[in-house]
Amino acid sequence: MPDVCKRVLVLGGYGFIGAAVVHALEEIGAEVIIAGRNRAAAARVMPGRVFRHLDLCQMQSPQDWEKTLQSATLVVNCAGALQDQAAGELELIHHRAIAALAQGCAAAGIGLVQISAAGAVPDASTSFMTTKAAGDAAVHAAGGRYWILRPGLVIGQQAFGGTLLLRMLAAVPLVQPLALARAQVQCVGLQDVARTVQLAAKGELPPGTYDLVEEQPQDLSLVIGQIRDWLGFAPARLVLPVPLWLLRPTFCAADMLGRLGWRAPLRSTAVKVLQTGVVGDPTAFRAAVGPLPSLKTSLARMASGRAARLEARMALLMPFCVATLSLFWLVSGLVGLWQLEAAAQVLTSTGWAALPALASVVFWALVDIALGAAILWRPVAARACLAMVAVSGVYLLAATVLTPGLWADPLGPLVKVAPGILLALVTHQLLQER
Repeated sequence: MPDVCKRVLVLGGYGFIGAAVVHALEEIGAEVIIAGRNRAAAARVMPGRVFRHLDLCQMQSPQDWEKTLQSATLVVNCAGALQDQAAGELELIHHRAIAALAQGCAAAGIGLVQISAAGAVPDASTSFMTTKAAGDAAVHAAGGRYWILRPGLVIGQQAFGGTLLLRMLAAVPLVQPLALARAQVQCVGLQDVARTVQLAAKGELPPGTYDLVEEQPQDLSLVIGQIRDWLGFAPARLVLPVPLWLLRPTFCAADMLGRLGWRAPLRSTAVKVLQTGVVGDPTAFRAAVGPLPSLKTSLARMASGRAARLEARMALLMPFCVATLSLFWLVSGLVGLWQLEAAAQVLTSTGWAALPALASVVFWALVDIALGAAILWRPVAARACLAMVAVSGVYLLAATVLTPGLWADPLGPLVKVAPGILLALVTHQLLQER
C-alpha cells in the first residue's frame, strides 16, 4: 500500500459523498478516521469507525489543525453546506477553514484532496460557489500536494441533495412538473467520485485540478426523464412547465424552513446553480485517466426497483405529511380555545366541576398547539410525532373512561383519532435520518 494512503482523515466522512469515499479508501487498506461535528450521525451512517469531533467553524488557523493532522498521510475534505445557517457560515466552512487546513497540510507534507463543485468560480451567482472557489484558490496557494476535484451533479444509490430532488420530481405521478427544463447539466456517478479519490490516495492520479463530469452536458428535462425511466415509473402523460415566478415562492419557503433545520433540496442556492448550469470541463481528467461514464451508464450500474421507487414517493409525500399533522394539531388546539365553554361542557356533563373542566380544556388545547408547532422544527420533529401518538392515546383512554358515549357519536370524533396516530407513526419513520 502506498505511504500516501496509510492513514487518511476524511472530513464529513458520514455525508453523501464522504461515506462513499470512506468505503473506497477502506477497499485499498487505508486506515480511515472520520471527522465532523455530528457524532450521532457518524455512528448511525458509518458504525464502527474511528470518529473525531471537529467543527470547521472553529478551525480557522493552521495551529487549530496541528493536533488533528498528527500522523495523517492524507486528508480528504468532503465537508460543506449548501446555504448559511448563520451569517458568514459558508465563508468559515468553505474558505477560511480550508485555507488553514491547506497551510497545515503543506507545512506537514500531507496530501490534501479537496472536494469542490463544478462551476465554483469567484464570480459565481451563489455564496456556495464563490466560497468553494475561494477555498480552492487557498488550497492552490498553499503550495502543498493537492487534488481539487470538482464534481458535477452527483448521482448515487442513496437519495440525498440534488439526487433526492431529481427523484422527487420524477416520482410525481401522471404529470411531470418541470422548471428550468433547458438548464445544462453534467452528471457524475458517486462511485466515480469515490474512485477518483481512491486513485489520488494510491498515487495513480497526478496532483492538480479536475472537473468530474460526463463528456457532454444535457438538458435538465432529459436528466429527469432518464431518472424516471431508471426508477421504473410510467412515462408522464403531461409535462407541466413551471415558470420561474411560480418557483420563487417555493424556494423562498424552503429557505425559511432551512432556518428551522429542514434541509429542503429546492432552496434558492440550488435553483440559482441550475439557472447557471451544472457544467464543467472534462478535458483534464480525460487526459489523466480517461472519460467518465455518462449518466445513462452510471444509472445502469446502480440497482433500482421497488425500494428506490418507494423512497422517492415517500420523500415526495413527507412534506405533506408534516404539514397535515401540524395543521391538524394547531387547528385542534385553537378550536378548543375558541369553543372553550362548549368543550368544557363535555366534562361537566360527566360530573366535573366547571373550573377543573375549563382548566383541563385549556391545558390540552395548549398541548395540541405546542405539538403542532414543534413538528415544524426539524431537530424535534420526529419526537413530536411520538408525542402526538402518546397524547392521542391519552385522549382515547380518557374519553373511553369519562365519555364512552363519544364512541357512538355519528361524527366519529374518537374513531378519527386512529388515522391520526397512524399518520404520526408513518411520518416519524419518514423523518429518520439516513
